Amino acid sequence: MHKVTNIRGLQKRRLGRRVVVIAVSGALLVQPIATIMPEKWQSYIVSQADAQAAPILKLKKQSIITAGAKRSDYVWHTTRKNKSVQTDVHVIEVDLNNPYVSLNAMSGKSNSIGQRNNILNMTKENGAVGGINGDVFVMTNEGAPLGAQVTSGTLVTSPSKLKGMYAFAVTKDRKATIDSYSFSGVVTAENGATFQLEGLNQSTYYPEVEGVTYSHVDNMFIYTSAWGGAERPKNSATKPTEVLVRDGIIEQMTFDTAIQGAIPENGYILRAHGKAAKFIKDNLKVGQPVTSTYSLVSKTKGTAVDPSSFQMLIGGHTLLVDNGAAAAFSRDISGVSGSSYTSRSAIGYSADGKKVYMITSEKAGGNTGLSLKELQDVMVQLGVHKGVNLDGGGSTTMTERPLGSTSIKLSHRTQESSQRSVSNGIGVFTTAPQGALKGMIVGGSNVMVLGGTAQFTVSGYDTYYNPIAVDPTTLKWSSTDETGSFKDNVFTASKIGKSKVTVSSGAVKAQYDIEVIGQESIASMKINNSAGMLTKGSTLNVPITVKLKNGNTYNISGNSLAWEFVGFEGTYKDGVVTVGSIEEGVSTGYAIARYDGYGATIPFVKGEQAVSVEDFEVSRYAITSEVTPANVTKGSVKLVSDLPDQKSGRALQVSYDFSAGTGTRAAYAVFGADGRVITGSPTSMTMDVYSDNSKNWVRAEILDANGKAHLIDVAKELNWSGWKNVKLNLASSGIAFPAKLKRIYVVTIDKGSEQKAAAGSFAIDNIMLSATAEVSDPARASIVMNIGNTKATVNGSPMKLDTAPILQNGSTYVPLRFVTEAMGSEVLYDDKTRRVTVLRGSQVIEMTIGKKEYILNGVRYTSEVAPFTRNGRTLIPVRLFTEKLGFEVGYEEKSKKITID
Repeated sequence: MHKVTNIRGLQKRRLGRRVVVIAVSGALLVQPIATIMPEKWQSYIVSQADAQAAPILKLKKQSIITAGAKRSDYVWHTTRKNKSVQTDVHVIEVDLNNPYVSLNAMSGKSNSIGQRNNILNMTKENGAVGGINGDVFVMTNEGAPLGAQVTSGTLVTSPSKLKGMYAFAVTKDRKATIDSYSFSGVVTAENGATFQLEGLNQSTYYPEVEGVTYSHVDNMFIYTSAWGGAERPKNSATKPTEVLVRDGIIEQMTFDTAIQGAIPENGYILRAHGKAAKFIKDNLKVGQPVTSTYSLVSKTKGTAVDPSSFQMLIGGHTLLVDNGAAAAFSRDISGVSGSSYTSRSAIGYSADGKKVYMITSEKAGGNTGLSLKELQDVMVQLGVHKGVNLDGGGSTTMTERPLGSTSIKLSHRTQESSQRSVSNGIGVFTTAPQGALKGMIVGGSNVMVLGGTAQFTVSGYDTYYNPIAVDPTTLKWSSTDETGSFKDNVFTASKIGKSKVTVSSGAVKAQYDIEVIGQESIASMKINNSAGMLTKGSTLNVPITVKLKNGNTYNISGNSLAWEFVGFEGTYKDGVVTVGSIEEGVSTGYAIARYDGYGATIPFVKGEQAVSVEDFEVSRYAITSEVTPANVTKGSVKLVSDLPDQKSGRALQVSYDFSAGTGTRAAYAVFGADGRVITGSPTSMTMDVYSDNSKNWVRAEILDANGKAHLIDVAKELNWSGWKNVKLNLASSGIAFPAKLKRIYVVTIDKGSEQKAAAGSFAIDNIMLSATAEVSDPARASIVMNIGNTKATVNGSPMKLDTAPILQNGSTYVPLRFVTEAMGSEVLYDDKTRRVTVLRGSQVIEMTIGKKEYILNGVRYTSEVAPFTRNGRTLIPVRLFTEKLGFEVGYEEKSKKITID
């Protein structure tokens, strides 16, 4: 015989014939006969003296699951060690007065005993509309529940011989009850000999019975087709003698080995060891009849209970509430970490037995979990008349079908990162017929940005609160406050503000709150390009990304933004800025996009620089050939140095043969596994192309930073012979950089094929980028000022200030315009919004008079101090302003001298 060494993650010690189980995690299990608390586990147990002060349960929201069942969400507020804590509590309330709603036990995979499954899967597989986890179980075994289970009036597993374990049930006359049960059964041979049945469909465990060492030693168990375990059972520490009975007749017997194959639905297997095995050998034979009878016995009343009198029954742990008050624990709670704060599950009912409360509490995020004492208080405040503890910790799970939905989902997070597979659960079921459309649920984004679109969906529910399809052709959409407009179910936001979306189908209406956010919700806004070229007629693609304070990110259209141009006249249209006339003497200009005043800026500079992408002189990576379709097209690539008039050492030649097929055919040169990187913000790409005058089409494939492939024409037609430099416009291509040049290829189509060569080759060389010149910062100046003095120097030259620097509340403030212009910066001031914008090279900082928030290069920050005005002059906090722009600030306390370098 061997001993079980791990029960549900609990540490176990043997004391003679008694087992002590000490919980260090999660939830459950076999109770200790004697309490041993190793010192290393003491930190896990919270003293019950750490009691909460004035605990209260507050209702947050409610929603209907189906007729007769609703979900209520509460927050439990209490105090522990003088610290306020809270835990979310979730309740599915089931009204058994409603004839269409019912409860039933769910178990394992395919509703079997001994094959654990998570509650979400159980709910789906059984067709339930909601559920919670159920009984405690031995985690190292198959996971059969330790308590009894009745499913649809049939007993599928018996209660273990453990003290103080209670079970929840609903009777056939639809009344909830909680009691403690034992199992009574007997096998009767043809000769009249009898032997006691120990249990039904059970895993191994340690019974809490004096003189009994292990559950399956010297005992007989019955296993039915409900058993799903791979063994009967695992870890039994015994060799089985088994009897297969079908329709009351013994069909097969084995000794010291298990019967193979599935248990028939019209039969069962008697599993015996020791004294029970001897009974089988002495009294049973193949072909003889045998009778097995069993029932439950109420421990509190001492009377037999027919399992078929129950609609369902599921085992639990300790009694928690009785007669509407906290009950004395019916069993030792250390085995379920009862004094620790963890996730909990419980079930109870009202005084009339007609309202059932299925309860879970969370330990995740800011939720601190509950002790069993706190769980008792929660149940009493809910109005529970009698209640029992269920499995908890990582097992705690609640599922539901949201109103109007056909899908089952988790009602809240589980304590562990994934759902735990458990022994069984309690499902909520509905038999309601389909009714008429009663209401609708609108789905879609409730936060939008200017110019953004949102597609809304509708799900309907009927008079029994079950899902019903809604004909989309009957829907009419509208919104209030003119924040946007609808086309069918697609809403386009055109104005900042809050609005209600209304949808109607006949007389049934539903509303949905949305908000087109303003600048106060923005955390950052960025134009996803580095710089544009300050040349009249030049264009630049300016994709814009907004990140909100809640972490959500949106790509937005510039068509809904206000645009400002500094240093040049410009226009914006459909994602592209076009440079118009340029102010005299300006070498750096700026385009500023404003979302409700919040700005993102991109510089435009004069000049450009050439950057080499590939000249093929050095082999740095593999250039390979691809063709399409592969079964009819031929192609190859090679580096050559003998083309006519070739000026460089090597060029890339692409050969093709399209003669065998029809339709679109292409031959590719593939630039390694990763392609050639294109950085910066190039306005164009050039390359030398050697044409064979084949009239075929040459293209380049560029993969941008967002993973989007762009196909750019190199030559729409190879209509010349020899070398030619060609230019590809990238500025308005919509490519998000950095990007990768993946392939260059020649392609042919059937149209005009009689004018095209079916086979040939072309070559490319000297792939170059024309990029905007780097944005240069203005020359630095050395500024010296003194607190309270209007005299200053810039690079040693004396200057007169309109207003002197001041020291206020420990912060130094300097005159804005003087300092910024001395640094070579440009200052913009919006008198209406009191916004100050400072532009210096590639750096932009925006501040608002009297506000601590500021925006640096499109990102919102908060300072400890704010700029202000005095005598008509704006003063700014010197360290905030200068250090954010990369300057060094010095201050001499004795002389009150400020230096900026």
